[in-house]
Amino acid sequence: MTYKLVYTRTAFQDIQKLDPIVKGKIKKKIETYIQKPFHFAQKLTNSQIGTYRWRVGNYRIIFDVDREKIIILRIGHRREIYK
Repeated sequence: MTYKLVYTRTAFQDIQKLDPIVKGKIKKKIETYIQKPFHFAQKLTNSQIGTYRWRVGNYRIIFDVDREKIIILRIGHRREIYK
């Protein structure tokens, strides 16, 4: 199954704040992760901010899945993303 990526406005703003090197790493990982999203994902215990997360070094990508769409909700450093 092929998933389509959808970014929320908040996620887009999160990406804009990141360092260009970090942006590149995250982009490369997302391209890998969307092939098998649930293989790499971990379910969040507090589903207030999202349902799943991917880990990219010290950064986290919070997302939900809606049929064939992966909705990226937030992207940020692990220290700040869960607040």
